[in-house]
Amino acid sequence: MSAPAPSPLAVVDAETLPRQDEVLSPPALAFVAELHRRFTPRRDELLARRGERRAEIARTSTLDFRPETAAVREDDSWRVAPSPAALNDRRVEITGPTDRKMTINALNSGAKIWLADFEDASAPTWENVINGQLNLRDAYARKVDFTDPTSGKSYALKAADELATVVMRPRGWHLDERHLQFEGRAVPGALVDFGLYFFHNSQRLIELGKGPYFYLPKTESYLEARLWNEVFVFAQEYVGIPQGTVRATVLIETITAAYEMDEILYELRDHASGLNAGRWDYLFSIVKNFRDGGPKFVLPDRNAVTMTAPFMRAYTELLVRTCHKRGAHAIGGMAAFIPSRRDPEVNKVAFAKVKDDKDREAADGFDGSWVAHPDLVPIATASFDAVLGERPNQKDRLREDVSVTAPELIAIDSLDAKPTYQGLVGAVQVGIRYIEAWLRGLGAVAIFNLMEDAATAEISRSQIWQWINAGVVFENGETATADLVRGIAAEELTAIRTEIGDEAFTAGAWQQAHDLLLTVALDESYEDFLTLPAYEQLRG
Repeated sequence: MSAPAPSPLAVVDAETLPRQDEVLSPPALAFVAELHRRFTPRRDELLARRGERRAEIARTSTLDFRPETAAVREDDSWRVAPSPAALNDRRVEITGPTDRKMTINALNSGAKIWLADFEDASAPTWENVINGQLNLRDAYARKVDFTDPTSGKSYALKAADELATVVMRPRGWHLDERHLQFEGRAVPGALVDFGLYFFHNSQRLIELGKGPYFYLPKTESYLEARLWNEVFVFAQEYVGIPQGTVRATVLIETITAAYEMDEILYELRDHASGLNAGRWDYLFSIVKNFRDGGPKFVLPDRNAVTMTAPFMRAYTELLVRTCHKRGAHAIGGMAAFIPSRRDPEVNKVAFAKVKDDKDREAADGFDGSWVAHPDLVPIATASFDAVLGERPNQKDRLREDVSVTAPELIAIDSLDAKPTYQGLVGAVQVGIRYIEAWLRGLGAVAIFNLMEDAATAEISRSQIWQWINAGVVFENGETATADLVRGIAAEELTAIRTEIGDEAFTAGAWQQAHDLLLTVALDESYEDFLTLPAYEQLRG
């Protein structure tokens, strides 16, 4: 018997994990290698185009709908493929990482959809990458039950018809997977996450009456959506399932993508399921792209920019109109509140805000929305039930009353709110606390009663950078400077040590997180993504 062919991909600098070979089987690695060979060169070209687009924005301080794709926007005849039954009702979606406990809790949550996250809610340690894949495989085989060794509590799946439908989110195009290499080069994390999940689960999901469904993050142009479509076409042919089995929902969480919603749906039309209106990444993208555009692009404190701000209303209403015109679902933003087990009054106030937010989305025409905690599922469900009733969605509500111009999407100066000193303090506090957890392998982190993910750290460090470079003067008369931020960060580090004690402080990555936040917030050059230098320091 001849020896087996060597693996086309090399696993490097990674601890061998239990059951790793179930995920990294030779056929699965061969599939990922083929994805890498075919699509990474185009990925590289599109990342370079992002830089070119950013340089153009720096030169013009504006954006507009693309003239070369006007025919796609103006053609009223085309629609995306009809929604599969498993994705027709999306009124509440819960988000979270793919650790074993979250896998069971999310599937059992009562939400219609679980966004199983390998992106912003998951720090990409090797353990998280591999175990996340195993947990999803085990869930589909109903072998995911476990007992928490700390609490002794047991977790098990409900009946199949009570479980949420999984929509998996791979990493964005910009991130590599350093532990999986082909001929000495890291494979894009997006292709690793997508490839392993698709290869192992697509046929089983079809047998379960569902399919391989995906959320696509950080998309910046219709050309990036086209690349994903080419990946889907090849992948379905490779494993022998019908074209159109894959469905993708695109997060419109970059300002450039907001000008190309029609085009993104068009490129993915045989595989498109909908668009999602994010918040923190969207604001982060505005700062990143218009950081040298002058005072009119300076954002106030992140919590002062609600979805009712005029430029955010323009974005969300355009998204609903675009989706429904094309037969796609429009999915609203995140309710990130984490209920307190000790303070009912905090919960009462927060639950009322969540209800108002979800009532507004349902009234605006969204077909569903996101929550970060199972306790919020009934609140969001009630908001959408009140509008939808027995209907699975409201895609028939075309919102033809909506008309959004290109300048309205970037009318940041329409806001009355201004940056505050406390907003700066909050950005430093949240930035340090989130980055520290991320460096230890945690991507979804409860901070000050909110579930935060990587987008939180991105907007925090971006606002610090923007306010310093714009010379913002706060209401207390202090000017945003690097020295002011260093002083606040030093005070926060001392406060954290006092709060958690010397032993826990030393065991954590607090100094490292402090230093990294200051690096990406204070450097003269702006780092496109915090997670790029952070990944080099990630444990595991």
